[in-house]
Amino acid sequence: MGETGEQLGIMKLSDAIKRAQTLGLDVVEVAANANPPVCRIVNFGKFKYELSKQEKSNKHSGSKLKEVKFRVRIDDHDYMTKMRRAEQFLDKGDKLRVQLQFRGREMAHQEFGMQLMQRVKVDLATMAQVEMEPKLQGRNIIMMLAPLPENKRKRKFSTPDDEELPEEEEDEETEEAEA
Repeated sequence: MGETGEQLGIMKLSDAIKRAQTLGLDVVEVAANANPPVCRIVNFGKFKYELSKQEKSNKHSGSKLKEVKFRVRIDDHDYMTKMRRAEQFLDKGDKLRVQLQFRGREMAHQEFGMQLMQRVKVDLATMAQVEMEPKLQGRNIIMMLAPLPENKRKRKFSTPDDEELPEEEEDEETEEAEA
């Protein structure tokens, strides 16, 4: 194959090398297992750069798995904090494992745990889709969530950064009043 992608047909290696040298390019073997082997006449540095870019884009597609742990008797403030954290993970494109732990006699009222998991599922519906429904495993209930595409995500819980902004504005107003 030539530099622009056109096929040059079957030719001897020596002819291909001569043609590449006249163009100031290199002969690069693309498919060694093909019969006959496929080679391209390209700038080798540019070819390596394109390959490395391709590999980086393939590696980036993998997402990490993050975990948020709940308890059955969680307070509202703690719940909001954990939900904010879960939204941050999902916003970064990470998958999320939501785990609810039972202790002692809490196992007698598993329905409370399922209700909490349903609440989490509903609250994160704008950010994620359920990969694995809530399922009891020993003393835990586990649910897996995968992030929605970026254009469909809507954050329901504000981030800590959003809460700090109004406080800074108030500080500026008091400074202006003092001056």
